[in-house]
Amino acid sequence: MNKDTRLSDVLHVLLHMGQVDEPLTSGVLARSMGTNPAVFRRTMAGLRKAGYVTSGKGHGGGWQLARPLGEITLLAVYEALGCPALFAIGSRSAHPGCMIERNTNAALAGSLQSAQSLLLARFAEVTLDQLMPQPEETFSEACGNRAYAARGSALPPPKRA
Repeated sequence: MNKDTRLSDVLHVLLHMGQVDEPLTSGVLARSMGTNPAVFRRTMAGLRKAGYVTSGKGHGGGWQLARPLGEITLLAVYEALGCPALFAIGSRSAHPGCMIERNTNAALAGSLQSAQSLLLARFAEVTLDQLMPQPEETFSEACGNRAYAARGSALPPPKRA
């Protein structure tokens, strides 16, 4: 089963957006997510609708944060992405009249609901500024910047405090 990496991908992009003052194009940001610009724009639509990012068309346009990173929580991003499934554990449904299957499904559902509630509560406590590395660690080739530079579409260097 493929893992849904949208939350992780979008968090990565938002943190890079928080490092610069100018708009970044869909093309540049899509490459940082390993996707194409159309998929990137669809993925970001919920964040724009929720007011966490803005986008502009044409020359000088692109994507920017609409709020400081300290005002955006993991929960807010998760919700703006449409609340993707957190767990890939499913229940059997081959024999709905079987009491063993029913009891097993009920136990799994209850446990998963408790785990999801705890995880979402933690998401609400974490703001994106808490994920930002220290200034000396923020921009490196580890983010793939060398590859973007070789294509002539590097993420711009971070703003300096």
